[in-house]
Amino acid sequence: MSAARDKANERIASLRSMLCVGLDSDPSKIPAFFNAMDRPVLEFNRAIIRATRSHAAAYKVNTAFYEARGMSGMRDLEETLLELPPECLSIADAKRADIGNTSRQYARAFFEAWAFDSITVAPYMGFDSLEPFFEYEEKMVFVLCLTSNPGSADFEERLLDDGRTLYRVVLDRVRAWQRKGNAGVVVGATKTGLLQELRQEAPDLFFLIPGVGAQGGSLQEAVGQGADPERRSAMVNVSRSLIFPEGDFRSIAFFEEAVAMEAGRLHDEMREML
Repeated sequence: MSAARDKANERIASLRSMLCVGLDSDPSKIPAFFNAMDRPVLEFNRAIIRATRSHAAAYKVNTAFYEARGMSGMRDLEETLLELPPECLSIADAKRADIGNTSRQYARAFFEAWAFDSITVAPYMGFDSLEPFFEYEEKMVFVLCLTSNPGSADFEERLLDDGRTLYRVVLDRVRAWQRKGNAGVVVGATKTGLLQELRQEAPDLFFLIPGVGAQGGSLQEAVGQGADPERRSAMVNVSRSLIFPEGDFRSIAFFEEAVAMEAGRLHDEMREML
């Protein structure tokens, strides 16, 4: 297996947690007291990491929230990556893919320049657009398969001439493309009935499962249906409902306490199922 997959599964087994903390760090939503600091988003991320590191198996950095702020955002992304606990899987939620020579540069950016353990990619330009990512056998590549947004019906759920849905074709292709077990798929927690079917069809893939929390997906179903037969090989991402707790926080201490309580609650529920 790839080194990234082994690290993820070791963390899941030792912690009995599949919690992936989504760092969708929107400056307009962070508590106001962070804005008095020199690097508000970076300090916010540091607080989230401190509050969740004993509960998290992975961290997913949504690159859009950093790219939107230009060079200052990219500096925050780079320094956030350095803050992540080394025992946790780091995921660049970048959804990249392009013609081969361009994808090769994307792969170099996220696997070498920033040294993420894994990345999310889009499959719809075909294998030559994803091969440069899969060539990094020690990393992991999460391919969009059946996402949690309503628009997934536009393409992913379309029936093809052979009677299969497009997302099932994607699932089959990803299984064939992987090297040393370095492939995963993104399947939304709001698709729980289908999540179970896809896991049965692909026991060898690693599942990244967004959609719990603000999007309404069930944590119990995501863990129960997304884990492989050994109760591993899945990460359940929680972003907004975890990193933006309700409350009028006036200090880092109170903010971190609220985040830690929610992370602990999620961890406790997962522990019972793992």
